[in-house]
Amino acid sequence: MKITSYIKITGFLLLTLFSASSHADDTDLLMQDIINSPHRAEENRARDSYRHPRQTLTFFGVKADMSVVEIWPGQGWYTEILAPLIKRGGGQFIAAGFPQHAGPEWRQAMQREYMHWMALSPEYYDQVQVVELGPPSFWKIGPDESVDRVLTFRNVHNWVKGEYAAEMFDAMYRVLKHGGILGVTDHRADPDTDLDVMKLSGYLTEALVIDLAEKAGFILNGSSEINANPADTKDHPKGVWTLPPTLRLEDVDRAKYLAIGESDRMTLRFKKP
Repeated sequence: MKITSYIKITGFLLLTLFSASSHADDTDLLMQDIINSPHRAEENRARDSYRHPRQTLTFFGVKADMSVVEIWPGQGWYTEILAPLIKRGGGQFIAAGFPQHAGPEWRQAMQREYMHWMALSPEYYDQVQVVELGPPSFWKIGPDESVDRVLTFRNVHNWVKGEYAAEMFDAMYRVLKHGGILGVTDHRADPDTDLDVMKLSGYLTEALVIDLAEKAGFILNGSSEINANPADTKDHPKGVWTLPPTLRLEDVDRAKYLAIGESDRMTLRFKKP
């Protein structure tokens, strides 16, 4: 091989590697920039020390140019980070929210508030695609095998209590591309906790969540202690809702529960084979 050809090939390979590395670095830098951005509500930024958004999204392999679904975004804590990230990276962000004319009224109201909140800041949220997901009959997120990542934060305990977890995991499995990742965080119960106790307390065993995912066809691809909290004893009078941010007991032992912080959480990564 001629030296000039070798130099050209070597240079091309180095440029390719550098571009791939830069792309990964750009996503990380962009994510941190958005997490630090003043557009985020101050009360949401205060939760970062418990929810570790950059580490969590990095563990789930989220990139700014991907198609990403957030399941049941609630009041938009993660949407506040994900939607601007995906918009700036040229990807697609889909919010699979509560059905707007079905289910408990409080969920419908929360969905209306979520939509109104996004409408007030089109510079961040005008490209968000909103779909309905959940009981009684909304079980399709989008075309089969069409997205790179599906993420759900502290929702599986609701599905288990409502007895439609299988339908939700099936819907998430169908919409993911082969090789795509499902990222799950939820309140973590001690091993061997009874199912009835899980439904009442809001804490789930990792074994139960893994079983639900595997029954849908997923393979466990990794687990992390990013969102662990060893100070959480998990035996609170009002279950997980005793702790912040809910603080259901209001002023009763408030300092105690603020000192514990948010719940001990599992962080699980599943792959669609």
